Amino acid sequence: MNRVVYIAWRVGSPDERGGWSPVARLEQADGEYCFVYTEGARTLKGFHPFPGMTDLHAVYRSTALLPMMSNRLLSRSRPEFKAWLAWSDFDPDNPPDPLAILGVTEGIRQTDALEVFPHPEPDAKGRYRTRFFVHGLRYASPEALQRLASLAAGTLLRIEMEDDNPHDPRAVAVLDDRNGEPQRLGYVPRYLARDVRALTAQASADAITLAVVRVNPDAPLQMRLLCQLTAPWPAGFAPCGGDEFRPLADSSRPAKVAHSA
Repeated sequence: MNRVVYIAWRVGSPDERGGWSPVARLEQADGEYCFVYTEGARTLKGFHPFPGMTDLHAVYRSTALLPMMSNRLLSRSRPEFKAWLAWSDFDPDNPPDPLAILGVTEGIRQTDALEVFPHPEPDAKGRYRTRFFVHGLRYASPEALQRLASLAAGTLLRIEMEDDNPHDPRAVAVLDDRNGEPQRLGYVPRYLARDVRALTAQASADAITLAVVRVNPDAPLQMRLLCQLTAPWPAGFAPCGGDEFRPLADSSRPAKVAHSA
């Protein structure tokens, strides 16, 4: 099957809250990987092309997963490998293909500002459905982390638009409303915020559900809370539809061999 992920880049450290944008698209199809830059690579101030792939308008192809991506998969020899897969709700004894793993784990490393996320596709019932780790837990209060630790699989959470968020006007908060005491836990990932806002504008509030998939008390904060969002897929809806997602590649030019570091 075809699988598509986007590669996003953040300029500056998380504390600096610098610019962020998808900068490339990676597709797996027919045993080959196809990499192209997107408009975000051209417009994100401070971004530079990846080594070995310096032409923003080229199509790069490879029969093997690019090293810049494979390096973001935990080695099977690591003692925490099976736990890492389980935190993402994968079968540790039968892991899926690498892009599926990266689409959930996000390929995050502490040494750079790259992030991977999947291109949403309708599920078998024609719904928008996606899984993600709740972001922003590093900024959560002790009370929020205590509330998070008490969540169980299947618990319904709530999303709330934070139009007045001083750092991100598109921010979508994740809240736990149990016992009538709303508690903000964290945020929907930035890469999903545009889609979530578009979906909520076209569907009733009770048609969109956000449920806990797993709570991983022993995992790093960025993998502590895995959720699933499900919503109707409106007619004509196109996920990842912003200009920053538009491929820059000139399809008439011959493909190049990818040599990413």
